[in-house]
Amino acid sequence: MSKSKHAAEWLHLALAPGLGPASLTRLLAGFGSVTEICNQSASALMKGGLSAATANAIIDPDASQLATAERWLAQDAHHLIYWGHADYPPLLKDSAQSPFVLFVAGDPVLLSLPQIAIVGSRSATANGVETASLFARHLSNTGFIVTSGLALGIDSAAHRACVEQSKPTVAVCGTGLDRVYPAKNAALAADIEQCGALVSEFPPGVEPHKDHFPRRNRVISGLSLGTLVVEAGIHSGALITARYAAEQGRDVFAIPGSIHSPQSKGCHRLIKQGAKLVEAAADIIEELAPQAIACLRETQSARADPENGPNKPADSAITAGYEKLLAAMGWDPVNVDVLVRRCGLTTGEVSSMLLILELEDQVESTSGGRYQRKGTSQQ
Repeated sequence: MSKSKHAAEWLHLALAPGLGPASLTRLLAGFGSVTEICNQSASALMKGGLSAATANAIIDPDASQLATAERWLAQDAHHLIYWGHADYPPLLKDSAQSPFVLFVAGDPVLLSLPQIAIVGSRSATANGVETASLFARHLSNTGFIVTSGLALGIDSAAHRACVEQSKPTVAVCGTGLDRVYPAKNAALAADIEQCGALVSEFPPGVEPHKDHFPRRNRVISGLSLGTLVVEAGIHSGALITARYAAEQGRDVFAIPGSIHSPQSKGCHRLIKQGAKLVEAAADIIEELAPQAIACLRETQSARADPENGPNKPADSAITAGYEKLLAAMGWDPVNVDVLVRRCGLTTGEVSSMLLILELEDQVESTSGGRYQRKGTSQQ
């Protein structure tokens, strides 16, 4: 955890029961900053609309909860990001009721890269698991970050397909990140932390509760350019994620199935309501490519190397990054891991840049998950 006073103040807010994005927005409008909020008396905070319990918790957080969170944040690759933080994902911030803090285990940069959510039934069929795996592999190989909720069934299949290829994936959790739910996904969660990121708006120590999972689903859809529902019963939680995605102005995709399967009825309802019917990952890539390019360029522009100086246009820094990647490819097919070593970038960054170059017809994917510059056969 950052040792800054600012990060500590955000942690105090995260631990305060009953404090949500709407009430914090009102407080910021009234007091001007998080520092000023934390410097107020309980009575002043109550006049700002907080309950006595919430106001007192901001001023004097529960010592045990605070110690638990600080121990977790002190570990390597554990992060607290918040509104205004450089790593807070802009796509999520633009969505309604975005959490004011996120706890992240793994690489927080992934949260700002182009993501596609893959969700579905916990009681998935064998065909559903296979389909989720195929789509996840294809989408992650073309540079999208696959995001899901670490649940059994479709979620696990999507995450596992990425992990097996050493591709980054993001798991949004409905518990504190020192808890894994369901417990049988503990090994998968550990693998995701190593090659991707675990994310939660809930502080360490928070146990699973039924009310947490709709909130988790809102974050999944808020992080993603679009949501793909692979299988879903008529009462599946995946439909909640799809509804949030539609409310957030994001694309919703659904895979049709047998008219006799109860696990297809939710997908069929979504299609009737306007979700895009997809039969192949290429359908999603074609639909989201312009948004993915805009998202990635915005992220890269915001992260342009400060050593370039304030007078150098961000686009120049971005172009230089692509030229460096193309130079690192050479003229022979090469896989992502080699490019990561040559460029000093993360797997997610290289994969996303390759997505842009492929869409712009400068590189092509070849067998074995390798990439080659276009026209090299004539060189």
